[in-house]
Amino acid sequence: MTPPTMKALSKSQAQVGIWMTDQPVPTPGPNDLLIRVRKSSICGTDVHIYNWDAWASQTIPVPMVVGHEYMGVVEDMGSEVRGFSVGDRVSGEGHITCGHCRNCRAGRRHLCRNTLGVGVNRPGSFAEYLVIPAFNAFKIPDDIPDDVAAIFDPFGNAVHTALSFDLVGEDVLITGAGPIGIMAAAVARHVGARNVVITDVNDYRLDLARNMGATRAVNVAREDLWTVAQTELGMTEGFDVGLEMSGNGAAFNQMIKTMNHGGKIALLGIPSAGVSIDWNDVIFKGLIIKGIYGREMFETWYKMAALVQSGLDLTPIITHHYGIRDFQQGFDAMLSGQSGKVILNWEQ
Repeated sequence: MTPPTMKALSKSQAQVGIWMTDQPVPTPGPNDLLIRVRKSSICGTDVHIYNWDAWASQTIPVPMVVGHEYMGVVEDMGSEVRGFSVGDRVSGEGHITCGHCRNCRAGRRHLCRNTLGVGVNRPGSFAEYLVIPAFNAFKIPDDIPDDVAAIFDPFGNAVHTALSFDLVGEDVLITGAGPIGIMAAAVARHVGARNVVITDVNDYRLDLARNMGATRAVNVAREDLWTVAQTELGMTEGFDVGLEMSGNGAAFNQMIKTMNHGGKIALLGIPSAGVSIDWNDVIFKGLIIKGIYGREMFETWYKMAALVQSGLDLTPIITHHYGIRDFQQGFDAMLSGQSGKVILNWEQ
């Protein structure tokens, strides 16, 4: 008997692009879920893979199905799985951890040194079906729509970063108005920050940030950040919390310069090369700097659901929808820089 096949977007060649392919439907192991994917979202990581940049060429096995932002329904499950039923709406934690290292055994799975990424180190979710460990699946509450559930992975990056420090009543600087930075701005306002300032050089993305609740969106190619903070917002001492989302060395340096003494910085953006900073500012200001990778398992996921259920509206960040047959248009939208999150529908 011929094994069943499915449609999937694969990195089939070591060059720019992504291709629709036929792949075998994966079989769940005893502790796995088989998920029928309804909607996928395109991540910045997927754009790196599409462009086949230096990181992608050194990281991604070819050929492989890629993608890691999605929602779907449980189609089948292994014999040892408990707590799920066929038909459950789910998304999933894309970091598959080992379970036996010191951090895993201490409940700090987001710090697992042996992490494998869905769609990066193992087959991904740009497909009609995906298999992941049931441990990694997260049930989607009924009152959270499919589109929002499909972006829970990047939303989790924003939540983990933004909630690393107390934001209530604080002045927050976010450098980098990509979708994750914009969602972090929305989170910061929702949980009680006083001023939320976001910087970038992309006017389209800065407008999205304004719509999502940023107090002030600053195009640093035309405006001086600290002048805006002083003259428009009445700030005199500097920002209390910084969320670095850009991976841009100049943005990180500007953040350090404008932080208040005792300020706290969470770093999510990944620089493409080494970044030089003035460590005297870090030392004499007594700054605290924390690196962020992924989402806390699974505290971040519960906070994500609770934020949406308590009124945080993520829908403005979702700017484009395409049926899966038009996947190239979706990638073109992401590549243009004139988009927020792009959703691909596997049922169209």
